[in-house]
Amino acid sequence: MAPYEALYGLKCRTPLYWIHLSEKKIHEVDLIHETEEKVKVIQDSLKAASDRQKSYVDLKRKEIEFQVGDKIFLKVLPWKKVLRFDRKGKLSSRFIGPYEIIKRIRAIVHRLALLPKIDRIHNVFHISMLRRYWSDPSHVISSTEVKIQPQMTYSKELIKILVHEMKELINKKVALVQVLWQRHGIEEVTWKLEEIMRKQYPKLFTGVRQVG
Repeated sequence: MAPYEALYGLKCRTPLYWIHLSEKKIHEVDLIHETEEKVKVIQDSLKAASDRQKSYVDLKRKEIEFQVGDKIFLKVLPWKKVLRFDRKGKLSSRFIGPYEIIKRIRAIVHRLALLPKIDRIHNVFHISMLRRYWSDPSHVISSTEVKIQPQMTYSKELIKILVHEMKELINKKVALVQVLWQRHGIEEVTWKLEEIMRKQYPKLFTGVRQVG
């Protein structure tokens, strides 16, 4: 007997041979119709589930179109195990760029002008991997030269004194100033002793009364 029959104690009835036989040679025609009906139910259920999921996705989908010359960010998530961009782990970059579109192959496929350091990657991408970059003048970094000292340090240049404040300690009071440095944003201001800053930058304190 067949291994199936020896294991389960039943005859193995498979539909694999039905396409080679006519209905007249098959005794259990009802089994064929029952199986066909079950297959149709399964196909209808799969299509209904697919249509339902598509309707959810379409609610969040936006029609995006890029043109040659547009600046975009490129999604790097698929290449985590191939290349490393900047940091590793949770702080790694999700997008890199911006890069310029140099050719529009199709409405959903574009060719980008990538940097030489990532020339291992094919420069044609699907639109799902692209994000539009809106030009912002604040993103442009000035090309002012920074003189590096032999010990790999550079001197900061003070731009403006923002705030004067008197700090009360246990035994004395200390005058502090909030300083804005060149090539640093407003979020990088620092607190310094007013006495020291007056000695280093006397011109900025001309006509300014000392706190305390």
